[in-house]
Amino acid sequence: MSHNSSVPSPAQLIDKYQLNAKKSLGQNFILDLNFTDKIVRCVNDLSKHSILEIGAGAGTLTRSILEANPKKLVVIEKDQRCIELLNELKSHYRDKNFEIIHGDAIKINELEIFADEIKHQEKFKIIANLPYNIGSVLLIKWLKISQHIASMHLMLQKEVVERIIAKTNDNHFGRLAVMANFYCHTKMLFTVHQNVFTPPPKILSAIVELIPNAKIDPEIDFEKLERVVANAFSQRRKMLKSSLKNLLANETIQILENCQINPKLRAEQLTITDFIKLTKAITIRK
Repeated sequence: MSHNSSVPSPAQLIDKYQLNAKKSLGQNFILDLNFTDKIVRCVNDLSKHSILEIGAGAGTLTRSILEANPKKLVVIEKDQRCIELLNELKSHYRDKNFEIIHGDAIKINELEIFADEIKHQEKFKIIANLPYNIGSVLLIKWLKISQHIASMHLMLQKEVVERIIAKTNDNHFGRLAVMANFYCHTKMLFTVHQNVFTPPPKILSAIVELIPNAKIDPEIDFEKLERVVANAFSQRRKMLKSSLKNLLANETIQILENCQINPKLRAEQLTITDFIKLTKAITIRK
């Protein structure tokens, strides 16, 4: 991937805008364009899709996305210092459909941002180096609207990625794995060395790919499934007959047996199919 040589390097831009990474925003900047090019190459053709990037920071990943000629790129950035840097980048990429939104990724409405695409039944893609402190929250938010998303390629803590891709009986199998793997096909693509970042974080990162399933069982309500799963895993060491008691009260054992689920099993021993059966079988009073 060739880059516009007239654009200052990420390091020069960080120096110009005095971007010391803020812990409160979960910032760790990437300076290596070869590395961000590698991430973008994992995403199939960008030219037919609008792209959402969260927390662009120094704009290194942003540049790699722009060089791949997306139909449109929308960047969400909370830090005003980075907005100034991104506006300078925009001046170098006037030929690209590139929109910068100064805002909080947790509060934005993706369905409004991509309303035109959704109106024409086009799905958008998400490519992001997510702030560590809000990664899981954002993923759950996107799973709720996964029918409008073509793919997600996210950089997260390696431990979080392991929780996303975990299977039944894995140590990391929990709420995140059940929700992610019901709505998407998940796969860890590669781990990321700390030295890629400035400053280097103490924890390892990894890139995860999530491809939303084309068909989702229409009988499953997201909030209901999430509540069942959250209750089941709320006391991991306890059997389901105990961990689900807050939700199912005196009916717990009967409902589990009706679903052909052994009440003495623990949550991590269930399959996603078991959780779906359970969700369909119960009525949650609001």
